[in-house]
Amino acid sequence: MISAVRTHCGKVRPSNQDAFLERPGLFPLYAVADGMGGHRGGNVASAMAVESLRMIDISALPEEAALAAAVMDANARIWQRQLHDLSLSGMGTTLTALWEAPDYLVLAHVGDSRAYRLRDGMLTQMTLDHSLVGELLRSGAITPDMARNYPYRNIVTRAVGTEASLTCDVLRADRQPGDRWLLCSDGLTEYAGSDQILSALALPLQEAADALLAVALNGGGRDNITLLVLEVPA
Repeated sequence: MISAVRTHCGKVRPSNQDAFLERPGLFPLYAVADGMGGHRGGNVASAMAVESLRMIDISALPEEAALAAAVMDANARIWQRQLHDLSLSGMGTTLTALWEAPDYLVLAHVGDSRAYRLRDGMLTQMTLDHSLVGELLRSGAITPDMARNYPYRNIVTRAVGTEASLTCDVLRADRQPGDRWLLCSDGLTEYAGSDQILSALALPLQEAADALLAVALNGGGRDNITLLVLEVPA
């Protein structure tokens, strides 16, 4: 796929705790990670998660088991690191990864970063938010309008490295010419609704990435922002 990446610390945070991965090759691999756990901890956790994905053999066909194993490796490494370094206690990270084969994609996901697909003018969120708000929405306890101002909307219920064990969502999706994909941290989706994402993704690739970053910054930029826009050539 063709890719465009943008990352920004935003207007409030003094540093950027997000990390991203672009690994071109026979079977390319992309990822976004949003670290948490204080200034140092968030940086370390997101970087370690991305580093685990660098160990994947991208000369081999993408497999759900191989991608899930890399996420589990990241979880184990981050968990052990904080056990041995108390200054990193409580650190963790979201992780959303996409591994590309000629006619399909494999996605792995933990946390509240997201993957979207734009196909034939229809935008679909391909991942489920592992967050308190996400769970309340799925149960019907709150509405989407309520979710936008919910006071605990930043609470993540699942993250890489915060516990010894982890459940990772893994799925396979078909790959079609003309598809657009978006991987992003919640620094974007805090401000960009589906309509804004859809409008931006209709632009040429680099312009789409710029437009999405502008939405987050113009909305307030209270968090770090990282996004990868991907396009399957027609």
